Amino acid sequence: MSLTYVIPDIHGRLDLLCDGLAQIAARGHAGVIVTIGDYVDKGPASKGVIERLTSGIGDRFSLIALKGNHDALMVDALRDATKMGAWIEKGGDAALASYGGDPAAVPKAHIDWLNGLRLTHVDAHRLYVHAGVDPQIPLERQDPHTLLWKRYPKGFAGGLGNLHVVHGHDNCPDGPLLYEGRTNLDTLAWRTGRLTIGVFDDEKPGGPVDFIMVRGAPAER
Repeated sequence: MSLTYVIPDIHGRLDLLCDGLAQIAARGHAGVIVTIGDYVDKGPASKGVIERLTSGIGDRFSLIALKGNHDALMVDALRDATKMGAWIEKGGDAALASYGGDPAAVPKAHIDWLNGLRLTHVDAHRLYVHAGVDPQIPLERQDPHTLLWKRYPKGFAGGLGNLHVVHGHDNCPDGPLLYEGRTNLDTLAWRTGRLTIGVFDDEKPGGPVDFIMVRGAPAER
């Protein structure tokens, strides 16, 4: 059996990421791990999350890391000081604190890694993306802003053609949200302490066949 494991919005929760990767490894099935963006901001360890993902995840797994809107905000702010305020307002202060509070202390390698991340990944049955897609537009013509920022209408069940869409971004603490054509895995893990990893059978179309539930301490209010 070939499996794809999908890790949604981490937002600086290195503890949940490490526990999630350990639980995936413990299952004994090699496969693909897709992280669907928002590695930084809000939580306490953005720097650590990037270091963990860039250090490798072992020979049994292939990592496909996608970009989220917060990752793009961080890159923009660190390359253009006029955008710093907009980033800070959306949780960039926490990311900056993980580097000691000094924008100059963020390694160029981290900025380049975030900037170079892909926006989508497609396999035989599914499209993986941070936020979503316009179902009326072919994938090759999708606007990057849509891929990073879209929020679906409540209850919208469609995918993209025959592809089931797997995304995060639009948090639902009581999720995940499962529909015929899409799966939203974002359960506001950085705050709730509950990370939901979707497990997908590469040979079967549609939504997840299982979940890995990672539980940690909720964020301090």
